[in-house]
Amino acid sequence: MFAQPYADFAYDFRYMTEENKKNKLTKEGLIRAKKILKYIAPYKFYFILGLVLLVIGNAFFMTIPAICGEMINVANGEGKYGFGLNTLGLVLMVLVIGQAILSFVRTIAMAVVSEKGIADLRKDLYMQLMSQPMYQYESTRVGEVTSRITADVEQLQSTFAFAIPQFLRQSVTLIIGVAILAFLTPKLSLTMLMTFPIVVVAAVLFGRYIRRLSRKRQKALAETNIVVEETMQNFSIVKSFTNEWFESNRYFDNIKNIVKISLNFAKVRGLFFAFIIALLFGCILFILWRGAWMVQAGEMESGYLLSFVIYTMVIGGAIAALGNQYAQLVGSLGATDRIFDIMEQDSELSIRNMESGPLENIEGKISLKNIHFNYPSRKDVDVLKGVSIEVPLGGKVALVGQSGSGKSTIAQLLMRFYDIDGGSIEIDDKAIEEYDILSLRNQIGIVPQEVLLFGGTIRENISYGKTMATEEEIISAAKLSHCWEFIQTFPDGLDTIIGERGIKLSGGQKQRVAIARAILKDPRILILDEATSSLDAESEKIVQEALDKLMEGRTSIIIAHRLATIKAVDCIYVLDNGSIVEAGRHDELIGSAQGLYKQLAELQFTSLN
Repeated sequence: MFAQPYADFAYDFRYMTEENKKNKLTKEGLIRAKKILKYIAPYKFYFILGLVLLVIGNAFFMTIPAICGEMINVANGEGKYGFGLNTLGLVLMVLVIGQAILSFVRTIAMAVVSEKGIADLRKDLYMQLMSQPMYQYESTRVGEVTSRITADVEQLQSTFAFAIPQFLRQSVTLIIGVAILAFLTPKLSLTMLMTFPIVVVAAVLFGRYIRRLSRKRQKALAETNIVVEETMQNFSIVKSFTNEWFESNRYFDNIKNIVKISLNFAKVRGLFFAFIIALLFGCILFILWRGAWMVQAGEMESGYLLSFVIYTMVIGGAIAALGNQYAQLVGSLGATDRIFDIMEQDSELSIRNMESGPLENIEGKISLKNIHFNYPSRKDVDVLKGVSIEVPLGGKVALVGQSGSGKSTIAQLLMRFYDIDGGSIEIDDKAIEEYDILSLRNQIGIVPQEVLLFGGTIRENISYGKTMATEEEIISAAKLSHCWEFIQTFPDGLDTIIGERGIKLSGGQKQRVAIARAILKDPRILILDEATSSLDAESEKIVQEALDKLMEGRTSIIIAHRLATIKAVDCIYVLDNGSIVEAGRHDELIGSAQGLYKQLAELQFTSLN
C-alpha cells in the first residue's frame, strides 16, 4: 500500500487530455483563471471557513504521530515533557474527535461553495450558449459544446471542491511534517530527505510512459464509443442494409485494440508497482536500520523512531498527492480557457432582458433589395447574388427553384440567423437591423420541412409556440391544425409522450404539431419551408388545409417543392444559383415557353404521371 500514492502520482495524469498537457501555470493563464473566482465570491465566507478548518484539522492530524511516539517513550521511561499516559491518551482523543468535527464542517462549507458557485457558472454558460448566433455552430460540433458544459464544468467543480483544498492540505502536511521531523530527529531526517528524491524522480520517469499509454487507451476507447453512437443513431439504416455483422466486426476490431493496449498498459503499471515497492521499501528499511542503530546508540528515543516512520509515509503520500493536484490544477486551466472561449464571445441577444411578449409591433410588409450573402463558414461561395423580393402586407409569395438555389437562406436571413453582406432587408419600411431581434423573431413563425420535436408530450411541443398558453388555447390550436383528430385516439391525449425527435408520430402528424405550434404563436409573418414535400397525398391534403387556415390574414412566404400547392399565391419568385430569374403568377410563368418555372413544372408533373 506504500507504493500506491506514487502509482497514483504517475497514473492520475490520465485526467489530463492532450490539450491540457500543453497548458502550464503561466501568468496569463492565472490572470484568466481569476475570472472564475467571481462565481466563488458570493460564497467566500464558506470558502475561507473551509480552508481555515482544513489547515487547523490537518495540524491536529500531524501532531498525532508525535504524541504516539511520546507515549512509547513514556512507557519506556524515556519521556521528555513530563506528561503521563492518561494525559497523552486524553489529548489524542480530543484531537481525533476535533479533527472529525472540523472535517465534517469543512466538507459542508466546501460543498456549498462548489455546488452553488458551479451552478451559477452553469447557468451563465448555458445562457451564453443560447444567446450565440447560428453561425457559431456551423463549425462547432454539438458534442464539443456539450463537453464544455459537462466535463469542463465538472472539472472546475472538482478543482474547487477537492483539488484546491487538497493542494493546500498536502502543502501544510509537507511543511509541518518536515518541521516536526527536523525537531524530533534531525539526523535521521537528513537521511530521509536524501532518499526521497530518488523515489520521486523514478515516479516521474515511469509516469511519463504510463501517461502516453493511458492517453492511447482513452483514444481507442473513444473510437469504440463512436462506433456505438453512429450505429445507434442510424439503427434503421444498419437494419435496412443488413449490416449488423459489418458493424459488429467494426466494434470487435476496436475492442481487440483496446485489449491489446490495456494489456501493455497493465504490464508497465505492474513493472512500475514492483519497482516502486522495491525502492520504497528499500528506503524505508534503510531508514529503519539507520534509526535502530541510533536508538541502540542512545542518539534517539525508541518512540520517536515509530513517529519518524509514520511521518515518512505521510510526507511521501503528500508529495505524491501534490503531483496529482498540480496535474488537476493545470487541467482546470485548460477547462477554464475553453469555458471562457464561449463566455467571451459576442452574443446576439441578452436572455436576462427577455420579456414574455413582443417589444415592438410588426405589421408584416417585407422588402428585400439587392441582397448579397455568403455563409460565414463559406465566404468563397456566393449564395445570394442581388436578390430583390417584395411581399405586401398580408400577401402570399412563393419561392421555387432547385435545391441549393438559396430559398431556405432567404428564410434564415428574415429570421436574422445571419446578417447580409450587401443590400437591405426592410420590414414595414424599416431596416431589419433596427428591430430588436427578440421582437422580430417573436413575430415570425416557421413551419419547416424537417420538423424537430422535443421528446416530451404533445402538449409541451404545441405550447412551445406560447409557453404560457392555457388549456383552451392549446386545444384550439390543435383543432385548427387538424391535430385534435389523432390526439383524441391516444389514451393519454395531449399528455402522450412522443419520444426523441417525435419518433412515435408519423410524418404528417409531426407536421400538424408544428403547424399547431405556429398557430399558437400567432405570428404576423409566416414562413413555410417545404412543409408538405415529404408527405403522402392524404397527409398532404390534411396538412395543406391546416396551412391555409394558418396563412389567413398573415404575410406568408412559401418555399415550395410541389408547385401544385402555390398556384393561388400573389407572386412566385423563381431562383436559380442564387439569383431571381423569373417572377409572376402561376398562369403567367407556366405560359413562358423557355422559362425555368415551366421546366420545373413539366419535370414534376411528368414524374408524377
